[in-house]
Parts: sequence; C-alpha cells; structure tokens
Amino acid sequence: QARLVESGGGSAQAGGTLKLSCAGSGYQFSSCNMAWFRQGPGKERDLVAQIRHSGSVVYLAPSVKDRFTISRDNANSALYLHMSNLRTEDSAVYFCAACGYANTGFDYWGQGTQVTVSS
Repeated sequence: QARLVESGGGSAQAGGTLKLSCAGSGYQFSSCNMAWFRQGPGKERDLVAQIRHSGSVVYLAPSVKDRFTISRDNANSALYLHMSNLRTEDSAVYFCAACGYANTGFDYWGQGTQVTVSS
C-alpha cells in the first residue's frame, strides 16, 4: 500500500527558512513524478512545485520561483522542498503527491504538514 509522510513543517519568521521532507513507500518511488501542493485557509489547493522521476524540475510556481527548491533522493525514497525567504502568505498546509501530473492528477497523497510564517 502506497504511503507518503510529510515532515518538517512548523513555525518560522518571515525571511526564515524551512525544509519539508516527504517519505514515500509502498510503490516504485524512483519511477514516479512527484509534486508539492499547498492549501491556505479558505483557499484552493495549489501546485507549488513538480519534479520528474529523473530529478528534473518541471514546475515552480511564480510566487516561489526564486525562494523554493524542489529536489528528490530516489535512493532514499525522499522528496524535499527547501523554502527560504519565507513570507506570511506562504502559510498553508503543504502536501506531497506522487505518480501523476498536475493536469491529470496524482495517485497518492500525503496527509499534509502545516507551515505557519509570522511577521
């Protein structure tokens, strides 16, 4: 059974840094495209970043393009989102997703991790 578990969320000051991790299991991690989404209070779930199974980055949202980095370690079945120069508007629940594409959907989802950025 496929499972994705996010970690690394928490509180940070504006301008600070957080690194999210997502551990995948129960599926062929190295064969799947993966992504990070986020959902703020009362908002839609939005795509933040997407990465191919090979490690090449497909997409970074314009609002995070110069501040966030998506990466993966296939040997350890891990996906990362390194977030720097955080803004209050980055506060959201962050979800990792696996096996799919943003325009067609992903097969597997994590439970989410809360990120709160204060000014």
